[in-house]
Amino acid sequence: MNANGTLGSSLHTPNPAPRPSGAMVTKPGTPIGDLPRWIDTLEDGTQVLIRILRKDDADLERTFIHRLSPESRRLRFLGQIAEPSDELIHKLVDIDYTRDLAFVALVTHAGEEVAAGISRYSLASDALSCECTVAVADEWQNKGLGTLLMRRLIAIARKRGIHTMVSIDSAENWRMRELAEDLGFTRETDPGDARMVIHRLQL
Repeated sequence: MNANGTLGSSLHTPNPAPRPSGAMVTKPGTPIGDLPRWIDTLEDGTQVLIRILRKDDADLERTFIHRLSPESRRLRFLGQIAEPSDELIHKLVDIDYTRDLAFVALVTHAGEEVAAGISRYSLASDALSCECTVAVADEWQNKGLGTLLMRRLIAIARKRGIHTMVSIDSAENWRMRELAEDLGFTRETDPGDARMVIHRLQL
C-alpha cells in the first residue's frame, strides 16, 4: 500500500467499505462497464472528485509525483526517485482495467484541478488476490483522503470477486500501519526482508 496518505481515527473494528453505485463487474477479467465516479467530502469540508485514472492522465500523474515530498516519494516507491521516467509514467497510467484498477482524487486548488491522491491495485496471476498502493499529496494528508480512497478500492475489489488484498510496506511507515489497522488489515514482518511488512485483508 505504501501509504503516505491521511488516516481517520485508528479503530480496532474495521469500518465497512461503501458499495459503489452503478453497474459494476462481478469478476476479474471483465471490463468495467459504467466507470464509477464519486463526489466526496474530506474532513475539512473540501469536496473531492474520485474517478478512474485514465491513459491521458500522464501529466497529472507526473505532477502528482513531483509534488510529493522526498519522504513521501520514498515510502510510495519503496526507494528514492528524483525524476519519474516516461516509462514509469506510462506504466502507471496505461492500465488494463480488465484486471487492474486505479483511482485519482481531484480537488480544485488555487483555481486549478490537481491530483490530491491516487490508489490502485494490480491483480495477481491467480485472479483471486491483488497488491494495492495508496499515496496522498503532502498538503492533503490528515484529511481522511487515504482512508476514503482505500475504501473505494476495497469495495470494487470485493465486487469483482477478489478474495485477498495485500500491501508490502516499509516497517517504518507509521501512517500505513494506522491506515491498515483502521481498515482491518493484518500485519506481519516480511519473511524475506525484516525492514518490510506485509499487510493483508481478506475481502
